[in-house]
Amino acid sequence: QVQLVESGGGSVQAGGSLRLSCAASGRTGSIYVMGWFRQAPGKEREFVATLNWSGANTYYADSVKGRLTISRDNAKNTVYLEMNSLKPEDTAVYYCAARTGFSRSAYRTRTYEYDYWGQGTQVTVSS
Repeated sequence: QVQLVESGGGSVQAGGSLRLSCAASGRTGSIYVMGWFRQAPGKEREFVATLNWSGANTYYADSVKGRLTISRDNAKNTVYLEMNSLKPEDTAVYYCAARTGFSRSAYRTRTYEYDYWGQGTQVTVSS
């Protein structure tokens, strides 16, 4: 079992910044890929960014490239999502997810490819 706890959400104005954190606990040694997803009201959950557990490879949705950065702290078993130049369309509940199934690639963009999910943290960007 893996437990994921997100934090760091909040309300900011357009152009502002936030840093989301996802603390993993439990069988973290079984994790191959970590991902961030988001879900806006009335929309499906969508891929934002992924990285493999070593942190060597990262992937981003086109809509966030150059503005959001995924990273991890090995010592803390924590994955971060640094969010800059935020736009109103970034408003959503943000979820972190862990894949424990074997994966050579960190390119995992579908929700069904992940085994564990956090509870989500709200990000609201006002214009």
